[in-house]
Amino acid sequence: MRYFQLDVFAARPFTGNGLGVFPEAGDLSPAQMQVLTQELRQFECVFLRPTGSGAVGARVFTVDEELPFAGHPLLGAGALLHHLAGGQGEARWTLLLAGERRLEVRSRREAAGFSVEMDQGVASFGPPLEDDAVLTALALDRGDLAPGLPLQVVSTGLPYLIVPLQQGLDRARIRHDDFEALLARHGAKFVYLLDVGATEGRTWDNRGLLEDVATGSAAGPAGAYRVAHGRALSAVQRDQPDARHLRDPLGQDRIGVVVDPAQRDGVRADADRDHRHVGRVALAVGRRGRQR
Repeated sequence: MRYFQLDVFAARPFTGNGLGVFPEAGDLSPAQMQVLTQELRQFECVFLRPTGSGAVGARVFTVDEELPFAGHPLLGAGALLHHLAGGQGEARWTLLLAGERRLEVRSRREAAGFSVEMDQGVASFGPPLEDDAVLTALALDRGDLAPGLPLQVVSTGLPYLIVPLQQGLDRARIRHDDFEALLARHGAKFVYLLDVGATEGRTWDNRGLLEDVATGSAAGPAGAYRVAHGRALSAVQRDQPDARHLRDPLGQDRIGVVVDPAQRDGVRADADRDHRHVGRVALAVGRRGRQR
């Protein structure tokens, strides 16, 4: 069975987020998909299959589990589908995720690879939170929090606990034996630390062993959080990314996020940036990497 090695959120191969894409995975069981992901040891792998309804089935796995939604695997899937279909210009794809959720992506071929953008749908918000145990588990305290902003779970498919900071992003780390359980009591799957002033953020696996250099599934919620709390960037600033990761060890591109503030609790990812529709988010994907 063939698979492709892609680099997402990258300006060149062997940077950004690595991704394994299996374009003909219809005969694989979930257990086989899990084993293949563990073998490749990528951030995630995505397994594609035709559905007969015009959509492409997509299942996303980490080395630990299947996820109902993820950012860079689905962007990478759009890039590979465009590569395999051939042709220049733009293309549109409908991905069918777990739970029969349909997600639209638009891909554009460029000289150095592909640019892909996705519609993440409407963001959901949990109640504002106060939890010193979470801060302690992240080597933070209340003095590090951005004034006037709450901890809050926000999701466009994968729930993140957004922790708004004015300082402390550099020294933060996970130092808790069961951080996943700590997040679960608030309905979150992962944490995203957002430096509100610098529009930078960090996230890790829940063991704190692996820092995710860029994450599309958190960028959408982070953009929605900023809009919901009146911290959206100005129209001029919005031409630049509205959320990105602090860590740039391999020179990956920043993740651009454009959110229409016309609806406080809506986030959408699409190709257009004219703000005619509610809650747009644009996520850039880097070039396709080597084929194996």
